[in-house]
Amino acid sequence: MATLREIKRRISGVKSTEKITKAMKMVAAAKLRRAQGALLAARPYSRKLGELMRHLAGGLELDENPLIQERPVNGVAIIVVAADRGFCGAFNSNIMKATIDHVRTNYSKLEAAGRVKLFTVGKKSTDFFTKRNYAIAGSYPGLFHDLKYTTAKAITAEVVKGYFDGTYDRVDVVYNEFKSVIQQRLVVDRFLPIPKENLNAGEPSEKEEHARHLELEYIYEPSIASILELLIPRYLEFQVWRMLLESNAAGEGARMAAMDSASENATELISTLSLQYNKARQAAITKELLEVVSGAEALTAAG
Repeated sequence: MATLREIKRRISGVKSTEKITKAMKMVAAAKLRRAQGALLAARPYSRKLGELMRHLAGGLELDENPLIQERPVNGVAIIVVAADRGFCGAFNSNIMKATIDHVRTNYSKLEAAGRVKLFTVGKKSTDFFTKRNYAIAGSYPGLFHDLKYTTAKAITAEVVKGYFDGTYDRVDVVYNEFKSVIQQRLVVDRFLPIPKENLNAGEPSEKEEHARHLELEYIYEPSIASILELLIPRYLEFQVWRMLLESNAAGEGARMAAMDSASENATELISTLSLQYNKARQAAITKELLEVVSGAEALTAAG
C-alpha cells in the first residue's frame, strides 16, 4: 500500500497536470474562435465560387478541360492534412489510419510499384509517413501557426504541375472537416480530376431559383470557356485553402475537447487520491492510538 508521502506527492503532481490542461484548454478555445471566424468568413466565397463554376459549366463539354477529363490511373497523389501538434485525441491518428486504409484498399498495386506519392500537410503527418518510408512528394510542416493563402497556392501549384506532367493521374485528399467543437468529419475525397458532379447544376439554390424565375441572363467576355479555364485554378486553390481552414478549426476543437476531458479526469483522480489519503491517514492515526492504549495497558498490568 502506498505511503502517505507517496499519495501526497501524486496528488501534487496531478494538480500540476490539471493546471496545465486547463491552461491548454483556454489557449485552444482562443485559437478555435479565430480559426472558426476565418472558416465562416471563407465559406460564403466558396459557396458563391461553386455556384459560378456550375453556372459556367452548364453549357460546355467538360471533358475538354484537362483538369476535368478522366484518364487511366497510372500514378496517384494524396494530400494528407493533419495538425502540427498533438494533445488533440484521435484527431491525427484517424487521419493517418484513413490514409493507409485508403491506399491499401484502392491503390495497393500502384503502391507496390512506387506510384503513390503523398503531400503531407502538418508536422504530424510529415513525421508519421517519413518514419514509415512512404514516398513524400511534398511536405509542409509547421504551417498552421501562421496560416496564409499563399501556402494553399503553393500546394495547389505543385500538385497541378505533377498532374499536368502526367506524374499523377488522380489526386485525392484526406482531412478533417469542422462540424462543431466536439465533432469532426473525416473526409476522403477526390481532388483531381475535378468530379463532374461538383460542376453539375443539381438542385438549384433559393437564389438561383429566384434568378431563374426572373429569367436573368449573363453575358461573359471573352467567352465562357476562357473564363472557366482561368477560374478552375482559383477554384482548386480555394478548395485547398478551405481544407486547411477546416482542418485548423477541427484540430483546435479536438484539442479543446481533449484538454477539457483531461481536466475532468484529473479532478476525478484528485478526488480519488484525496479519499485514499484520508483513509490511509485515518488508519495511521488509529494504529498509533492502539499502540498508545496497548502500551498504557501493559504499564498498568506491570505496575
